[in-house]
Order: sequence, then C-alpha cells, then structure tokens
Amino acid sequence: MSSNTHSHGHAHGHAHHGGDHHHESGEDHGSFKSYMIGFILSVILTAIPFWLVMGDVLESRTATVIIIMAFGVVQVFVHMIYFLHMNTKSQGGWTFMSLLFTLVVVMIALVGSLWVMYNMNKNMMPTMTMEQMKNLP
Repeated sequence: MSSNTHSHGHAHGHAHHGGDHHHESGEDHGSFKSYMIGFILSVILTAIPFWLVMGDVLESRTATVIIIMAFGVVQVFVHMIYFLHMNTKSQGGWTFMSLLFTLVVVMIALVGSLWVMYNMNKNMMPTMTMEQMKNLP
C-alpha cells in the first residue's frame, strides 16, 4: 500500500504542464528561446563596444569609456535575466531583494573608494607640474 501511495503522490508532485518551465515557487528554468535571446543580446552587447574601440569610432576617450561601461551594465542585466533567471517572482522575491541589497553595497564601496582615491590624490600630491618635477635634482 505504501508503494501505491508513493507513486500516486509522485505523479501529482512532479506533473509537467506542456512546455512550461515554471515551478510553483515561481522559478523559471528558461527555454531554448530565452537562452538564444540572451546569447544574441550578449554577442551584440560585446560586439558594439569592441567595434567602438577597434574602429576608433569616437574621438573622445571619455565618451568611449562611458559608452562601454553602459553596455557592460546592460549586459549584466541581460545575464541576470536570461541566464540566471532572476526576477521578482523567484523565491518569493527574496532573490531580487538580495540582488538589490548587493548592488547597493557594491555601489557604496565603489563610489566610496573613488571618492577616497580622488581626495587622497588631490590632497597628497605635490602642486608641482611635471616640468618642475623633471628639473628636480
């Protein structure tokens, strides 16, 4: 009797609903289509910055760096959505909340580090020009 009950519970617990890849907890394991969309977007988001640098498209290095960083940020989101399957539904939203917390901590660390380095550079470096430094004994 226990094996009959086990097989009955097993059939209902792991039933597949066609091509749906969602579980009851809202987790999405992706499909071939979503992986291909993610792959194509990743290739495009890599090829454009590569072309910007190799083709020397923009005259301003600062603009090139800013554009490359923006493409990098977009690519991080593409990877999180299409490959890591992160959304507000998975794990009851806790995965998304932990991601937001991590992003806030990383931004605080990055901005704080840049701020400290900028202020140390400004306050600790001598006020001599490069020409004056070359003429020192």
